[in-house]
Amino acid sequence: MRHQWSKEQANDWYQQHGWMCGFNYLPRTAVNWTDIWQAETFDATTIEQELGWAQAAGYTTLRINLPFIVWQHDRDGLIKRIDHFLGIAHKHHLRVMLTLMDDCAFSGDEPYLGPQKAPVPGKHNSQAAGSPGRDKVCDRDCWPEIERYIRDLVRTFRDDKRVLMWDLYNEPGNRGTFATGIEEVFYDEKLETFALELMENAFFWARDEDPAQPLTVGAWRIGLDPDQPVETFFGHPIDQAAFRLSDVISFHAYVGTAKMVRILRYVEQFDRPLMCTEWLARHVGSTFEEQLPLMHACNVVPYQWGLVRGKTQTFLPWPVYMQRRHDYAHLWFHDVFDEHGIPFRKAEMELVAQLSKVGQPALV
Repeated sequence: MRHQWSKEQANDWYQQHGWMCGFNYLPRTAVNWTDIWQAETFDATTIEQELGWAQAAGYTTLRINLPFIVWQHDRDGLIKRIDHFLGIAHKHHLRVMLTLMDDCAFSGDEPYLGPQKAPVPGKHNSQAAGSPGRDKVCDRDCWPEIERYIRDLVRTFRDDKRVLMWDLYNEPGNRGTFATGIEEVFYDEKLETFALELMENAFFWARDEDPAQPLTVGAWRIGLDPDQPVETFFGHPIDQAAFRLSDVISFHAYVGTAKMVRILRYVEQFDRPLMCTEWLARHVGSTFEEQLPLMHACNVVPYQWGLVRGKTQTFLPWPVYMQRRHDYAHLWFHDVFDEHGIPFRKAEMELVAQLSKVGQPALV
């Protein structure tokens, strides 16, 4: 069994790749992760077009989630579609971070197969589906099949150079459900206890398959208070375990720039490569103009949320900001291109191109 990478191994791996600039990806035609990966709605034509826009802008990596329910139903088909997707990404010089589990089930529904519900007007990420789903996370009887899923995917792609790394679990223990465009409600607190244990198991299962790529889980519990004391950053046991177990440190930071500076100082203590696997929330002050140069200067690989405005409606703010700001409509919250490939702000994409030219190694 492979052990956690040493700091030296992790930093040597990063030196081989250099700084990258990335995004979290769902095509504009998909309302959630089930939608993109089912055979009936896998939209290679749109993916090809949009990743072409990303390459032209200067992006060099992306992060995408995989759905347990599609693997359960159509394992071989899912593997073929992942391979097809990796081929399109490679053609456009984009290295791929694959995310295996996710608790961000903001729709409130457990994952289901078949046609997905339409977007709810005025609601951010209204049909977001988890993987494997919160009910399964909280049911240990489901874990043997979740273990088979994790092992199968890691074993299948463990030597694939198109796969940059594995993010084992997106926002473990996230209990939020967007009840309306301006109201959030929460799943049972027990999710956090089960998610922590499942995450720790996932690291063991994935390492046991001996992947060539590094493993990570992103710390994500950072408050909205701009003056939050640094000693409370990522203080939840899930976040602390993620830091302790990851080969490469990753974290989410939808915060203003002054707080981002403090977060970057905090994560530098780990002496491992750093990736901000979710950021960009323009209404919060998480903006390209200030934070992309900051992360480049600090050698932090950024993955903003969203590429093309589409069915996820993540150009709309989270419910908490829809409540607070009546002028929300003049800004997009996430995303950088409209459905025609026109940037929300040309200056943002010019910055991506400018910074991506610095110290980029050749793709092999």
